[in-house]
Amino acid sequence: MTNIIRDYAEKKQDLCRKNDTISDELYSLYGVNRGLRDINGKGVLTGLTTISQMVSFKTVDGVESPCEGELWYRGYNVKDLVAMCGDYGFGFERTAYLLLFGEMPTEEESAEFSGILGECRCLPTNFTRDVIMKAPSKDIMNSMTRSILTLASYDSTALSGDLADSLYQCIMLIARFPMLAAYAYHAYNHYENDESMYIHRPDPALSTAENLLMMLRPDKSYTALEAKVLDVALLLHMEHGGGNNSTFTTRVVTSSGSDTYSTIAAAMSSLKGPKHGGANIKVMEMMQDIREHVSDITDYDAVSDYLAKLLDGEAFDRKGLIYGMGHAVYSLSDPRERIFRSYVEKLAVAKHRDNDLQLYKNIEDAAPKLIAKKRKIMKGVSPNVDFYSGFVYDMLGIPIELFTAIFAIARIVGWSAHRIEELTTASKIIRPAYKSVMKKREFSENV
Repeated sequence: MTNIIRDYAEKKQDLCRKNDTISDELYSLYGVNRGLRDINGKGVLTGLTTISQMVSFKTVDGVESPCEGELWYRGYNVKDLVAMCGDYGFGFERTAYLLLFGEMPTEEESAEFSGILGECRCLPTNFTRDVIMKAPSKDIMNSMTRSILTLASYDSTALSGDLADSLYQCIMLIARFPMLAAYAYHAYNHYENDESMYIHRPDPALSTAENLLMMLRPDKSYTALEAKVLDVALLLHMEHGGGNNSTFTTRVVTSSGSDTYSTIAAAMSSLKGPKHGGANIKVMEMMQDIREHVSDITDYDAVSDYLAKLLDGEAFDRKGLIYGMGHAVYSLSDPRERIFRSYVEKLAVAKHRDNDLQLYKNIEDAAPKLIAKKRKIMKGVSPNVDFYSGFVYDMLGIPIELFTAIFAIARIVGWSAHRIEELTTASKIIRPAYKSVMKKREFSENV
């Protein structure tokens, strides 16, 4: 039966292409901003938020000019939030409090919140066996989404629209996400790859980054530097404005009156797309392709020549892209990449990955020059945070199947903050308009 339906779908796909393709000219004719972005790539204003701000342009004497990128969480520059933690302190939990509640916690409040997250790092009885280990999948995001929706069945307040209940649910999900991801991977790795199965329970006394590394590794061990770098990665991925695809999804679904579990599941479905949360995987695949075709990855000219082939659509996936370069908002620089780079370098030295680091540096320098030469770009092009994040996860021994899941472990905080803001502030369901360009036809019984 499955083959019959699949053959039918393949036969009908050309009919869909014929009737569902809308010409670019019509979008221009009616002034429709595709992707909710204007002709310059700037997002269409659809809402207000106090949670975060991205800066890529500044206006001086009435003239708007590109500037070095900035990212602010609740009025604090993210570079200061990272710096506040020192060389080996952890900032994920404190910054999560800031994003959720809008104020920087005191030491006492930070300790209390970290303790609550620690106590919440548990799953319902037999949940790991009955839900996570059933029908394991290489797609960890799908496995996590199934778990999120199933957790609603264990929550008597799941359908409540009360603010306190929503906060409770968000905090529980923030705490549980590392477990959902790690256990989903172990189940897949055991049943699909025939590897050993081990399930480590999280330690309430450890940070989110420490727990994640501990749960992923057979011997539970990790270094202070490894945990610090992962903590910084999580902090930098926590939030990025209301306009990114998954966060906007969060606000759209919340505006309909839907529950927390369904809302976060919808955000997960958005994030898993390769144009959004899966971007660092494409960077890693591209890097592997470069290693296979460039004999000396530390040779700047050789790497530059191959990058030119990528842009000309003559290499890798032949889409003419250098993955990890450019961002929908930032122009001269992605502040997250600038902050992250120094931690990447420290970890690369510790892991003896100097040649790989040189490859990344060569691409970071050469790619913007090549793109500027070969493309008509209205704003600058620079590396984004995904350029380095996959490299870091690889150095930490984290399997590629978990790359997008780690993004979700961080971004659940931002989604939660935006859900709470939408519940508190908004009163209308989000409903943009689509102009119909359908051609009307006369009905005939002979058709």
